[in-house]
Amino acid sequence: MKLVIFGANGPTGRLATEQALAEGHSVTAVTRRPGAFPLSDPLLHVVRADVRDPDAVARAVAGQEAVVSTLGAPYGRAPVTVYSDGATHIVKAMTRHGVRRLVCVTSTVLFGVPAPGESLLFRKVLEPFVTGFLGRTVYDDMRRMEALLAGTDRDWTVIRPAGLFDAPVVSDYHVAEARLPGRYTARADLANVLLRHAVGDLSGRHLRTFVDVRTTEGVPGLLDVLRKEAFG
Repeated sequence: MKLVIFGANGPTGRLATEQALAEGHSVTAVTRRPGAFPLSDPLLHVVRADVRDPDAVARAVAGQEAVVSTLGAPYGRAPVTVYSDGATHIVKAMTRHGVRRLVCVTSTVLFGVPAPGESLLFRKVLEPFVTGFLGRTVYDDMRRMEALLAGTDRDWTVIRPAGLFDAPVVSDYHVAEARLPGRYTARADLANVLLRHAVGDLSGRHLRTFVDVRTTEGVPGLLDVLRKEAFG
């Protein structure tokens, strides 16, 4: 299939691109810095575009069969709009060019329910600190993106991972349309579930809904994830 990946030069985007190419899909990798993109393949087309530029987004979407967005933003005090701006321009481009399938990423905390089986400390102190203070502007814009998608007629699926970490291979991860137990999602697993929903065996499932993905093996400790993801 013909697949376009926005945010392709981020950690998850690179993995999704690599996995898609390994499966024989044609990939258009969208990045603001194509010269820094580390992958090459006869089936790969790397294009320069900013998701805030609607014309550039439209050119990247033209002729594609599915769209994956791995757009992200770091925690900070400044307002974040990359999720909602990106989704606005991607959906408009998809509508213009007749592309229906869109898979993108937010966060498990947007389910709005406590993590199953978690300690009181995690539910009442650690997670609220991350979502309400460290990452408030990021999660606010994720919510705006999800609300925007809910008002469209595209065949979208939003993947909501937990705390992200690096792992060497795809694991036997769990998916569900509800918040799953566990604190972590490997980026390799997130990339794979995006691909499965965009062009694979899950492409006709979980339409217009939100899906959690959880890694259950080889997960790191809580402090390791917080130190890397929240504090860089």
